[in-house]
Amino acid sequence: MDIVKTSQTAWWRRPRTLWIGTGALALAGVLGLFVTLGKATPGVARSQLWIDTAKAGEMKREIRANGALVPRQIRWITAGATASVQEVIIEAGAKVKADTVILRLSNPELQAHLEKAEAALAGAQADVAAARTSVSLQLLDRQSAQAQAESEWRIAQVKMQAYQRAHDAGAISAIDLKQSQIVEQQSQNRAHIETQRVDAFRRTMNAQLQAAQARRNEAASALAVVRQQVDSLEVRAGIDGILQQVEVEPGQQVQAGAKLARVARPDELIARLQVPEMLAKDLVLELPVSVDTRNGMIAGKLIRIDPSVRNGSVAADVAFDAPLPPGARPDLSVDGRILLGTLHDVVSIGLPASVAPDSRATLFVIRPGDDVARRVPVHFGAASSDRIEVSEGLHAGDQVVLSDTSQWNDYDTLRLR
Repeated sequence: MDIVKTSQTAWWRRPRTLWIGTGALALAGVLGLFVTLGKATPGVARSQLWIDTAKAGEMKREIRANGALVPRQIRWITAGATASVQEVIIEAGAKVKADTVILRLSNPELQAHLEKAEAALAGAQADVAAARTSVSLQLLDRQSAQAQAESEWRIAQVKMQAYQRAHDAGAISAIDLKQSQIVEQQSQNRAHIETQRVDAFRRTMNAQLQAAQARRNEAASALAVVRQQVDSLEVRAGIDGILQQVEVEPGQQVQAGAKLARVARPDELIARLQVPEMLAKDLVLELPVSVDTRNGMIAGKLIRIDPSVRNGSVAADVAFDAPLPPGARPDLSVDGRILLGTLHDVVSIGLPASVAPDSRATLFVIRPGDDVARRVPVHFGAASSDRIEVSEGLHAGDQVVLSDTSQWNDYDTLRLR
C-alpha cells in the first residue's frame, strides 16, 4: 500500500514560485525602463532655437505693419440707368478732368421716356396757365357782384336818411321809414355776404393754383430724373485725377447702380497699414507714425482706424505731414511704425511665438552657465511688434527660448547641445 508523503518545503521556496516571482520582477524592470526612457529629457541643438536675453531698462512700444499707398479721394462711377456699353473712350491710367467723358452708354427707351416726360411737363404748365386765367375771371365776377352789392347798400343808406328827414318833418309815415330801414339793412347784409364770398374765393383760388402747380412740379421732377438718366449715358469722371479702373467692355449690359469706373486723386495719397489684431487694441487716433516708402521715411499720424477686423488685421490710415517723395503712387507697398510710447525701468524680451499681451504662459529659461533649459511660468505686460514686457518670472540676463516649443509641452526641461 502506497503512502502519500507531505512536502515539508515552504511555498515561497518552491521552484515554481521562484520562477514566477523572477519573471514578474523582470517584467516590472522592463516596464520601468520603458517609462524612464519615455520621460527622458529631450535634447536639441542651440542653433535650432531662437534664444534671446532679458533686458532691463526702457522699452519702446511701437507697432510695425505693412500696407500700401492709397488715394485719399476715390470716386466710383456707377450706372444711372440700365443700359448697354456703346464705347470705351478713355482707358485706365489716363489723366482726366471732371467733365471728361469716359464711357458712352445706350438705352433707346430712355429717349422715349424723356419725350414723354417733356410732354407731361408742357401739359402741366398749360394747366397752370389755364387755372390761373379761370380763377382770375371768376374772381372778377365775384368782385363785380361785391361792388354791385356795396353800391346798392350806399343807395339804400341815402334813401333811408332822406326818409328819416321826411319823417321828422311829417312828410311820410312811419311805415315808409321802416321799409327804407329794412331795405338798407338787407343791402348791407348782401354787401357783407359778397365780401365774404370774395375772400372765400381768394382762398379757393390759391388752393386751385397750388394744386395745378404741384402737378406741374411733379412733372418737372419726373422730367429731371429722366433727363439725368439720359445725361448719365455719357459717363464723366466727376473729379480731376487718374482713371484707375474701367469695369466694363463695349457691348456689355449693365444694370442701374453697377460699377463702371474708378477715378482717384493721385496727388492726395495716404498710407493704409494692416495692423495685427493682437496689437490693434492699443491704437488711438493722432498717434505718430513713421512710414518707409522705399524712397525715404515720411512722418505722419493716424487719421482713421477700421472698427472691424478683416483677415486677422485692422486697417489704419495714415496722413502725411510732408509731401511724398518722387515716385510715390497708388498701391505702392510701404512699411509703417506706429509709436505707442516708451516704458521705463521694465524687463523685456523679444516677442515669443503665440504670446498675447497681459497674459500668462511658460517659457524655457536658460540660467547663466547652464546647458539645460527649464520651464518657468511668466507673466507678460504690454507688447510691441518685436518685444514684450515681463512683469514676473524673469530677471535681466536670463536667456529665454522664444521659438515655438509646443512639441515639448510634456517636458519641463530641455537638454541643449
